[in-house]
Amino acid sequence: MFKQYDPLKGKIVRIIDDNGKLLKGQELPENDSEIWVKGMEKMLFARQADLMAVSFQRQGRMFTYPPNLGQEAIATAVGMVNKEEDWVVPAFRELAAWLAKGAHMHEVFLYFKGDEQGSKFVDAPHLLPSSVPIASQLLHGVGIGYSIKHNKKPGVVFTFVGDGGTSEGDFHEALNFAGVWKVPVVFIVQNNQFAISVPRNRQTAAKTIASKGIGYGVPALHVDGNDIFAMYKAVKFAREYAEAGNGPVLIEAETFRTGAHTTSDDPSRYRTSEMEAEWAEKDPVKRLRQYLVSQKLWDEAKEEKLIEEYKEKVEFEFVKAEKMYGCELNDVFDNMFDELPPHLRKQKMEYEQYLQWKEGRK
Repeated sequence: MFKQYDPLKGKIVRIIDDNGKLLKGQELPENDSEIWVKGMEKMLFARQADLMAVSFQRQGRMFTYPPNLGQEAIATAVGMVNKEEDWVVPAFRELAAWLAKGAHMHEVFLYFKGDEQGSKFVDAPHLLPSSVPIASQLLHGVGIGYSIKHNKKPGVVFTFVGDGGTSEGDFHEALNFAGVWKVPVVFIVQNNQFAISVPRNRQTAAKTIASKGIGYGVPALHVDGNDIFAMYKAVKFAREYAEAGNGPVLIEAETFRTGAHTTSDDPSRYRTSEMEAEWAEKDPVKRLRQYLVSQKLWDEAKEEKLIEEYKEKVEFEFVKAEKMYGCELNDVFDNMFDELPPHLRKQKMEYEQYLQWKEGRK
């Protein structure tokens, strides 16, 4: 597959066009139609949960949130391919992969409500918490991969980063050590065209991000990240390649962040409506929907019914998180230092005084 889709020769893995039609000479990576119907359902749920998360944040019921809108095919494909023994080491925009691994929406909501209990993922083994510091999680993924190889355990590591993260030193250190140690790690770069407001062409002069992996001796694929079939094919191949002991793989998934970088961002200040309209035609849900409809596997009535079910489920999960939310003052300051440093002791004392004042006003 690396020869067939050599990114240094401008090759990109793509199976369907923007209208959901199979490209000439291409075929589906799996013939079981039920797999793709389930994939559509997973993408729809992730999208509905994401839209509602933004709404909850706008209502003041949750803190800053990073939308996944437009990028669902990437995380969904990983969720469809990953096995129980595999690890998922995320950044912060891989909701569908978290859910596939066993995370609950109320845990995701807890995290974005500022409660550290939201990072426990009690029913999701081998899933690390969301990582906001850019690219630092890649080194953790390599470390886990090294442990898997050293202990001769089954499984691979899927770790994610955005295109902006490939400009961080941690990205290069992770790729370097992964290549040297030949660890079973699949690096997935969600190239959504912008690092917050900085366009890709101002981040790197490299023709493709995939080429950065090749420079470190890590074979790479450049994939249409809005084509669920292409993503599935690439991720499945990369997983099998890494688990067979061949070492790491880098996948550059070309996509577009339809929403804002986070709910504190205004993308209209740095990208055009024409660009947004162009990428709307490449939307991953639209493309898979059109394919499934053409095969008489999907219809509007079914989708509307599912969306109503998903809305109820997400609302239930959010209310559950709201009822769980609330931490003790000590939880804010404990578990970081063996002995609380003076500046934090002062902050804690000041807040205790504030709480006493607040209680006295009742």
